[in-house]
Amino acid sequence: MDTKFSIAIHILILISESSNPMNSDQMAGSAGTNASYIRKILALLKRAGIVDSRRGIGGYSLALPPEQLTLLQIYQAVTEETNVHLLDIHQNPNDQCVVGRHIQPVLTGVFADTEAVFARSLAGKTLADCIAGIRKRLEPPQSE
Repeated sequence: MDTKFSIAIHILILISESSNPMNSDQMAGSAGTNASYIRKILALLKRAGIVDSRRGIGGYSLALPPEQLTLLQIYQAVTEETNVHLLDIHQNPNDQCVVGRHIQPVLTGVFADTEAVFARSLAGKTLADCIAGIRKRLEPPQSE
């Protein structure tokens, strides 16, 4: 998996929490990447209906409240896939070998189960959860 997913979450938090509209250069500076990569991710998020671009003043806004935006929706937007796909199986095992003959169907089931658990986990978490995690890290430690 590449970094599109984590960068998408990063820039969506920036968009959600910024009091001023942010452009791709500012987002790139925060994410530590280049602005053209940010624009590609923003285009995917816009196509999925997750962000809106603002004409005139520049910048982006969320099309959905953070509480309604699941991490699965973000993942699907940036991967351009409706199904989670994390793991690939090698394509040319030797059918003359007992392991080679049976490995693909065995791994297909194992990998499908793993990807289903991952998808359910992402569906159960929202952008608001990530925002809350950042806010919690900003709070001073409680003294006893």
